[in-house]
Amino acid sequence: MLKQMLPEQEEPVGVLLAAVRRRIRQVVRAEAGGHRLSPQQFRLRMDQPTASRVVASLTKRKLIRMAEDPADRRRLVIDTTREGADLAARIRPIARDLREALVTGFTPAEVAALRGALLKIVGNLDRFEARRARRPARADQAREEEHA
Repeated sequence: MLKQMLPEQEEPVGVLLAAVRRRIRQVVRAEAGGHRLSPQQFRLRMDQPTASRVVASLTKRKLIRMAEDPADRRRLVIDTTREGADLAARIRPIARDLREALVTGFTPAEVAALRGALLKIVGNLDRFEARRARRPARADQAREEEHA
């Protein structure tokens, strides 16, 4: 449907990134679901609240266990159980195959350029968000200008 709306070279980068993200999630959901894992449980990169939910869920399923860090009682150590290690061994090749599928047909230089471009986009969005956080909301800004 997107290809019908705009020629390929005119598709906005954000729309393409969203489409890629959506397709990755669909494929990961299909692959992970066969192992009773959510996409979040299958992946490594996540924010702290998501990580807490994933740890709680995996602990409940007895795939991981938590224990006090013997070197620092303020910290917890997370380790896989036997069942968790077995599952990890089964899904590790699937994760590898998914990562490889994403860049099939790309040269190493293209992969490096894509990785660099995506990192640059993330940095751009981080800076954009930081600028927006420092800027007053438009309604607040208009009120301040009226009272000045």
